[in-house]
Amino acid sequence: MSDTKIDFLYLSEEDMIKAGVMNMKECVEAIEEMFRIMKLGDYRMAGANGNSHGAMVTFPAEPEFPNMPKDGPDRRFMAMPAYLGGKFDMAGTKWYGSNVENKTKGLPRSILMLVLNDKDTGAPVAFMSANILSAYRTGAVPGVGFKYFAPENAKTAGIIGPGVMSKTAFDAMMAVRPTITSLKIKGSSPTSKSTIGFAAWVREKFPTVTDIRIVETSEEAVRDSDIVEIATSSPTGDPSTYQYVDEKWIKPGAIIACPASARFDDDFIINRARNVADSIMLYEAWHEEYGLQTGEPAYNTIPIPAVHVMDLIHEGKMAKGSLDDLGDVLTGKIPVHRKKDEIVIYSVGGMPTEDVAWGTIVYQNALKLGIGTKLNLWDVPALA
Repeated sequence: MSDTKIDFLYLSEEDMIKAGVMNMKECVEAIEEMFRIMKLGDYRMAGANGNSHGAMVTFPAEPEFPNMPKDGPDRRFMAMPAYLGGKFDMAGTKWYGSNVENKTKGLPRSILMLVLNDKDTGAPVAFMSANILSAYRTGAVPGVGFKYFAPENAKTAGIIGPGVMSKTAFDAMMAVRPTITSLKIKGSSPTSKSTIGFAAWVREKFPTVTDIRIVETSEEAVRDSDIVEIATSSPTGDPSTYQYVDEKWIKPGAIIACPASARFDDDFIINRARNVADSIMLYEAWHEEYGLQTGEPAYNTIPIPAVHVMDLIHEGKMAKGSLDDLGDVLTGKIPVHRKKDEIVIYSVGGMPTEDVAWGTIVYQNALKLGIGTKLNLWDVPALA
């Protein structure tokens, strides 16, 4: 008779920290390996296309029922499932609720959990706090891009939007380009809490960054920077409100990572920029779900530059091969650089395979170190 007992490991945020969730160097390595595995096709995400970002519950502006949540900034629930093969060989789902009003309660905007499941039985193997995990895997994805596309001797970085997303991206930046000694920070204002706090955090964590300047304009943040991270939040729907960067500001050979809304002139996007996506298939899925099915440009809903590239390809303004896939670079299918001093616009969409990849590594670390609390689902199922 087979053993029907199912236990799983619960990992609190403190447990996750002890298990190494904040080890950015290892996180970048895990995410790079994930991209290689995905390029081989050994993965699945949600949807019939197998590449959907996830399934999201949103709310009406004026609910008919008094207890139903009302639409607002980042007011949603979302499930992001995936299977990732290779050395990870794990299924899992990140689940979260999000509400910008959380910040008034001293809570993060989104509260996230990750469940890892046995790929055969579907039984849970781990249930873990995922806010830090998600933040670090989000930073590691730009980090892989910085590792390959940024100048080897990069000295100057620019941050537009100094929030948590930019903190982990800068952490990844320093992991792969420790040569950086100068940082320019553009926040909502030079005196905002996030701007001043970001500068203080860099001074404390990265003492080799000796030149830290808080700037007033995006142009100042971009000019002369080898690496730029744009992570500003803005309402979707009207691309003219997205964070704008003029080609004239950008240093030849620079990389600009865009994990959030960003806008460039079409002439630059079409004719001179090197457009790179973390996973083209994710953007194809987004274009199908938010473009083809609605009849509107997908960029109106998903404000990431590669989504706009997909719209331009659909409109016949760009050739289908105009968007390069990071996985093709990692596997040697296409060169790291197509020409000298090219400017790389690197779009970062975020995928549940990232959570499964880093979550699996942290879970394995926890098992080795004896961290976490074992919980019992059942010894014998009552309804087998």
